Amino acid sequence: MRIFHITPAHFVALEALPQSLPDEGFIWIGCGRREFEVGLPELQASLPGWGCDTLLDFHVRDLLSTQLPSHFEDTSGYDLLVFRRLATSPGSREQFLDDERGTLATVRLALRSIDTSPVGFVVYDRVLITVHPADCQVREWFAHRLVQQAVEADARGSVRLPTSPADLMLRMVNHMVDSYLELRRLLTRQLSTVQHELLKPRSHFTDWEVLLATGEALRLLEDTCEDQHSAIQEWIDALVEWPPEADPAAARERELLHVRSRDVLEHVARVLTHMRRLEQSAEAGVQMHFSLMGQRTNDVMRTLTVLTAIFLPLNLITGIFGMNFEWMPLIHSARGFAVAAGLMVLVAVGLGVFFWRKRYLGTRPR
Repeated sequence: MRIFHITPAHFVALEALPQSLPDEGFIWIGCGRREFEVGLPELQASLPGWGCDTLLDFHVRDLLSTQLPSHFEDTSGYDLLVFRRLATSPGSREQFLDDERGTLATVRLALRSIDTSPVGFVVYDRVLITVHPADCQVREWFAHRLVQQAVEADARGSVRLPTSPADLMLRMVNHMVDSYLELRRLLTRQLSTVQHELLKPRSHFTDWEVLLATGEALRLLEDTCEDQHSAIQEWIDALVEWPPEADPAAARERELLHVRSRDVLEHVARVLTHMRRLEQSAEAGVQMHFSLMGQRTNDVMRTLTVLTAIFLPLNLITGIFGMNFEWMPLIHSARGFAVAAGLMVLVAVGLGVFFWRKRYLGTRPR
């Protein structure tokens, strides 16, 4: 469990939970899910001393759960936001992107590497509690980033640290949404690989398991993005219902929260739109594959039909000369076989040239 004291100009790491809240700024408590479970009694005991309501039991279960979708709930004392991240394990992502050609094996690896673990946010007036997965880098990234911003603020005075727990929460959510850009590149590359395999001219695509897994992954991510969008929209609705601020500075901070919230909502909407576009592209690839297979079948059937049409007159000629009659033209002539064979060759060549000029024997019929 990591504890930080944040003011508009300073960012300080604390060794333990403070007995009371500082006069300025707010407290950020970031912990992993297991750390939160172990340190919950101490945290619950400290909250009343800070003037905060203790966490409800079912909210604690929500924060410890790894299966809940993104959602938002508000109480009289705090707001709870569960936001599922979109991320991949770094090793698998690099292995897939380093594969220049892209293979179905790396596609399987990419599908298995997609992670949508939830991150929990408990927002008080002056306290922010975040509960992360064990391998989540959001907490460490923000801790390092805020330290840099604090140094820059001391040096230039132009860098603005988060002014409230809600502000920091929105920055972290926005960062998780923007991290989808790397996942978007991975999914686009993955989908291009599958489409390339589907549309190869002489391919016999049989690995339908990968295609099915791709569709399921895209639908799962689409559902995740829809839940994210609904959660942020509910947060914005709750933000609108907050009591108005009499202080102009506080009213200005509230307006900035509205702006940042709408910006996060727009980013989530863009991610959702791109996810739906990828799903449509995958479905279009499957439809193009079956259309291509149908076209190949039509080409084969057309060629077989033309060959049948060419040999049908030859069968007629051989059938006529095979009749059991005593008197027939050329039947007793020494040149009869040569004349009949020449006639059949002439008919076959003539029909072949005719069908070729009509492009019935080509791959692009008129």
